[in-house]
Amino acid sequence: MAMTKSSGSALRQFVRAMLGLSALSIGLFGLGVVRGNGWGDWYLIWNLFLAWLPLVFAYILTAQLRRKEWSSWTGIGLTLAWLLFVPNSFYIVSDLIHLHDMARQSVLFDSLTFTLFVLNGLLLGYASLYLIQQQMTKRGAGRRQTDLFAASTLLLCSFAIYLGRDLRWNSWDVLVNPAGLIFDISERLIDPLDHPDVFTTTAVFFVFLMGLYWVLSRLSEVANDKEYHRSV
Repeated sequence: MAMTKSSGSALRQFVRAMLGLSALSIGLFGLGVVRGNGWGDWYLIWNLFLAWLPLVFAYILTAQLRRKEWSSWTGIGLTLAWLLFVPNSFYIVSDLIHLHDMARQSVLFDSLTFTLFVLNGLLLGYASLYLIQQQMTKRGAGRRQTDLFAASTLLLCSFAIYLGRDLRWNSWDVLVNPAGLIFDISERLIDPLDHPDVFTTTAVFFVFLMGLYWVLSRLSEVANDKEYHRSV
């Protein structure tokens, strides 16, 4: 069940590439500060940090599963930590609404900066999901099962984005204020007609995230298709 040296090396290369992309994003943010934006968009840095956590948890889980069962306390704890924080990777997409929050020196420059942060978040989120799926595959899960797991996870992430953007809940509120979180969720499930944004926001993000997932999974198949590489 251990990762091969080649797959481990590829993962390390990916992490280094993502660190470089994140550094580029922060560099553009810093340039924006110098250009006159100030620190008003500081939340991009914080949300980027949160977007990294799911990949960190998935990476540690992958390493732990080489010598421990997934059903161990370590395996369960890391999986729950990943599931709790993975919505943050995709949540950063919603930061695009802040582009109109203040007068900007250059809308084009700031749009590029925001887009780069969003790209970081999406890649980190999908990469962490891929690592979890790989562990499932190694334990006998089929393509249908891993796709269903991905769809369920992205649906939960879409709902979590609604909770974060519209109701301002955070991942750690599951531990800090579970009663308040449960109350808000149950209120909307009991009386959904009074809260239509729950379904529209969740549905739009789910379609968006699943569409990207489908494209990336097809691209992964092409990258791993030995017959295709021999033919070209």
